Parts: sequence; C-alpha cells; structure tokens
Amino acid sequence: MQITASDFDPVFAALADHTRRDIVRRAISAEEGILELASHYPMSFAAVQKHVAVLERAGLITKHRIGRRRVVRTNLEALLIARRLLDQYEALWLAQIGRMDELIAERAGAVGTVETKESKR
Repeated sequence: MQITASDFDPVFAALADHTRRDIVRRAISAEEGILELASHYPMSFAAVQKHVAVLERAGLITKHRIGRRRVVRTNLEALLIARRLLDQYEALWLAQIGRMDELIAERAGAVGTVETKESKR
C-alpha cells in the first residue's frame, strides 16, 4: 500500500515535538487524563492541552470520557501509518546503499585491474 503525503504530513508534524512524542508514549502504556499528563511537564496545563489538541487533530490520540475525566489514548493505527512510511524510506535507502556498494565494488575491481597491469611492467 502506497502512502500519500496527506496521510503522513499531519502525523510527522505532530511528532516533530519532543513533548508530543512523550505524550503519545505515555498514552500507549497508560490511560491518563490531561491533568495527570500535565503533571509530567514543566509547562502550564493550557500548554499541555494545546499539545494534546495537535496530537488529536493528527489522529495520533483520542480522548474519551471516563466519569469526570478526559482520558487520552494513543491511536495505534496512526502510528502504523508512520511506521509504514518509514519502512518505505528504509527500503528506498537500502536499495540506494546496495547500488552504491555495487558501484564501489566495480570501481575497486577496475582499479585493481589497472594496478595489476602496471605492476607487471
């Protein structure tokens, strides 16, 4: 499945910030409310709410009401989109590295051949 820019741009834009990546990490392993999340960071509650809103717009987290609390959960499917894109980039770069290895080997073989002819003189 080919992934388009419209699929991953919002995800990677949201993940560009360290605090947001940490919120996603915390929301995978535990269900915390925004108030509990805010206690982990040296910033205001409002700032954490803004980070959560960016992650929610990107589809990386969802908020659910449990009683009076708004609990944050990571959307693992959105993380899989990012993973698939990174897998595509990895395959692209591995192919490029493989081609560079071939070119270097060809070049080394050509240099070895020239040196051998010259050393026989």
